[in-house]
Amino acid sequence: MKLQFKHQKFQADAAKAVVDVFAGQPYLTPTYMMDRGTGTYQLGMNEDNDFTGWSNAKIVPELSDGQILEHIRKIQRAGQIEPSQKLEGEYNLTIEMETGVGKTYTYIKTMYELNKAYGWTKFIVVVPSIAIREGVYKSFQVTQDHFAEEYGKKIRFFIYNSSQLTEIDRFASDSSINVMIINSQAFNARGKDARRIYMKLDEFRSRRPIDIIARTNPVLIIDEPQSVEGKQTKERLKEFHPLLTLRYSATPREYYNLIYRLDAMDAYNKKLVKKIAVKGITESGTTATDGFVYLEGLNLSKSAPTATIQFDCKRASGIKPMSATVTEGYNLFDHSGELPEYRDGFVVKRIDGRDDSVEFINGIKLYAGDVIGKVDENQLRRIQIRETILSHIERERELFNKGIKVLSLFFIDEVDHYRVYDKNGQPQNGIFADMFEQEYADVVGNLQREFGDDEYMQYLASIPVEKTHAGYFSIDKKGRMINSKVGKKKTTSDDIDAYDLIMKNKELLLDRDPKRSPVRFIFSHSALREGWDNPNVFQICTLKSSSSEIRKRQEVGRGMRLSVNQDGERMDAGVLGNDVQNVNVLTVIASESYESFAKGLQSEIAEDIADRPRAVTRDLFLNRVVTDDHGNEMVIDSDAASAIMYEMTANRYVDRKGVLTDKYYEDKANGELKMAEEVKGFEPAVVDIIDSIYDPKAMTPENARSNNVELQVDEEKLNSKEFKALWSRINAKSVYVVDFDTDELVRKSIAALDSKLSVAKIYFKVESGSMVEIQSKEQLRSGAAFVRESSSTIGTKQAIVASKSVTYDLVGRIVESTGLTRKAVIQILTGIHKATFDQFKYNPEEFILKASQLINDEKATAIIEHITYSVMDDHYGTDVFTEPTIKGKLGTNAMKAKKHLYDHIVYDSTNERDFATELDTNTDVAVYVKLPDGFYISTPVGHYNPDWAIAFYEGSVKHIYFVAETKGSMSSMQLRLIEKSKIHCAREHFKAISSDNVVYDVVDSYKSLMEKVMK
Repeated sequence: MKLQFKHQKFQADAAKAVVDVFAGQPYLTPTYMMDRGTGTYQLGMNEDNDFTGWSNAKIVPELSDGQILEHIRKIQRAGQIEPSQKLEGEYNLTIEMETGVGKTYTYIKTMYELNKAYGWTKFIVVVPSIAIREGVYKSFQVTQDHFAEEYGKKIRFFIYNSSQLTEIDRFASDSSINVMIINSQAFNARGKDARRIYMKLDEFRSRRPIDIIARTNPVLIIDEPQSVEGKQTKERLKEFHPLLTLRYSATPREYYNLIYRLDAMDAYNKKLVKKIAVKGITESGTTATDGFVYLEGLNLSKSAPTATIQFDCKRASGIKPMSATVTEGYNLFDHSGELPEYRDGFVVKRIDGRDDSVEFINGIKLYAGDVIGKVDENQLRRIQIRETILSHIERERELFNKGIKVLSLFFIDEVDHYRVYDKNGQPQNGIFADMFEQEYADVVGNLQREFGDDEYMQYLASIPVEKTHAGYFSIDKKGRMINSKVGKKKTTSDDIDAYDLIMKNKELLLDRDPKRSPVRFIFSHSALREGWDNPNVFQICTLKSSSSEIRKRQEVGRGMRLSVNQDGERMDAGVLGNDVQNVNVLTVIASESYESFAKGLQSEIAEDIADRPRAVTRDLFLNRVVTDDHGNEMVIDSDAASAIMYEMTANRYVDRKGVLTDKYYEDKANGELKMAEEVKGFEPAVVDIIDSIYDPKAMTPENARSNNVELQVDEEKLNSKEFKALWSRINAKSVYVVDFDTDELVRKSIAALDSKLSVAKIYFKVESGSMVEIQSKEQLRSGAAFVRESSSTIGTKQAIVASKSVTYDLVGRIVESTGLTRKAVIQILTGIHKATFDQFKYNPEEFILKASQLINDEKATAIIEHITYSVMDDHYGTDVFTEPTIKGKLGTNAMKAKKHLYDHIVYDSTNERDFATELDTNTDVAVYVKLPDGFYISTPVGHYNPDWAIAFYEGSVKHIYFVAETKGSMSSMQLRLIEKSKIHCAREHFKAISSDNVVYDVVDSYKSLMEKVMK
């Protein structure tokens, strides 16, 4: 399998933020004569060429520190980041990116963009460990073809090795993009090998490797600087003479001019990583029994609920735990072989799906995940292993038809727990491997066959239990698995052979063919937790002793990346739409309660994003720059900030401490947020500011046991004449054509640029002043002791003129941003007024950005005005209802339904819940369905999923078949332009496929629906 890589906006935005800091720097590729050294060496035909070095051009004097700081502040304001007070050296930039979103991909892309903009070719990636070094090297390998296709060139990359010094000469003398990957120990440790980079070496012609590297003015990229930069390392890094230093981290400790942020909260809310669910296990002692009872979970359906319980059972071979599905009245004493510990009242009295509990007649009440009685360490590990297998099979079954291979990962402390060797050196199962094989055989052997499961059951049958698990550990000279070595004050290992094994098998592990790749369960040493991950890890289970200290963020980090299918395609929002975090769920099987694990994880996240505001205040909005759907900017002044805060308080969206309330989230989900009149049109941008508040509720991992309802299609309704009639009228697929006049688009774009394009000039501001007196220490700190006496503004001494080559690049950049042809872009640029075009030389980057935005606005309007849909012969099948797995929690976001196509309904908001309740109880409604994400309409602005399809009884209303989009109070907040566009496209789609048989409209309540169907 070859992994596919996509162009993702957030990664391009992060790269652009770095490039924009140095806007105005010309494209330069300087050369110099390298130090030839002394001693004997072989020369080529052209001696000068052999010693020509290529370096990164230094920042031109015209680009002052003041300008660069202003560029940084502008980028920060646009990204809702607090503007920097000063430059942190020349030049230090921080890019915060959450684990699992493609940090390495982003800085490789940034290298290409810096090379494209300014000609820079020398880069050094500094990493904290061998583990991360190997992972970074692998990323350069697997992305090489992808980037070569985009940029037309390849990067030459290598790992620094003090015994292969010719690579350093090549690094300096090669004119292409060169990247050296080095772990900090290679130049910062006390060993002889680490010191070689600073030594004059005979084999390097009496030259110091560090001098050859430093002469190239490299761009330093520090991967996870909080793990690299101690006091000594910071000093050592200066010896590389970096042109600039870029720090990429998920958890930065120091923010040096932060220019881009995508932290844990952003990544989670934007659905760029997996959703986290936790299966907790709660041990609770009881005086009623010494017997072992574990409540695995409840099974809810139309019929009476059942529960799955583990308890001890007397067998011929001794007392062993058994698992049974029980109903009310089930007697554990009878089914345990009459073990005395279950004699006193262990008869199931009540099974309650509302709180996932089972109560016995002796008064003992267990909740899902609870375990009572004598539970030793091995019994707890067995429960964890079984729960991992159960979660794996459930997830695998759900994703089988999507072509996604599911992997589970076990971390263990001792290799002997997984693999032991007899006196002849032959490998045998350790205790955990034995437990796994026993529990796997039991779970698979008792698996109930479901409708449409034949292919999956064949897949399971084709994989022998002993081949579906494997160990990834260090290997000794005899080929035996051994524990990874961990240095003092470390929690992770640098074992190269173990990482090599994991990295080489990354793509093979993703292959679902049982003959080529039967391994689905991986056992690895708990020290191997850094520097590698696999996108298809869906379950993580740490089988560790209670004394082991592992950060929970680190524990889940190996499985946060979004999964890929058998074509290597990432299963993100572009493929799955709103279903992305229903498919991509990472389940942690914890050895503690859900509450304990969730609290620990939340506290770590809170610690890692400590600089986020914790409360909504007036200052949160003051001086923030917000943008509307048309790209117009507004600075929130004091009056507007006060007005926003007043509305937030008046509508009970914040409590006395400024913490967001449930009312805020409820109105937001219903589309009913009320905003101050002063920010009308900018509401979505204001909501983005509010959502920047750290809210622990938003980051709470899901309780894996809470979704106790799985929706089942009601076969009777699916085959009813009313649903068949509705489905036959709406299941046709369509194709759209946008037949707009290019000349018209060119004319409108010219008019828009001439009337709206305004580009700020680049200038120097010269200020002078003096310090008259010092009144206080605080006055000195704030800079108030200096009094400004005069200031003047001077234009750049050397104007940045758009030469022919720059004009060509201008056209190419706008073509890239708008998707128009070169001919159309040239017509637009040659058609605008000279004064409009002359703005290009003042600030080329801003000209390109704003011009592209204005052209895209005109293009979007033209698309919507001129789109037509035609019906296709292809139709959606009923598998859009039967294939997806939809789950919810009864009483929280799920309720029983009578007229819904499924036996229950899962709702996203109180507005949806109320709407469904009205549909379910109205006598005019025959059948309705909340349409799954698999049913969508293609539009130029992405897939669109209508909310509801409803069939009324004939004769009760004028329009029998209705497709509804439910929005909140539509007057309170404007629909965003993209939503309006999708709704317009949906209207055209339904007109094309159903004539007047089906009505499509947007409603905000059941009352407005009835008004429309009666017209």
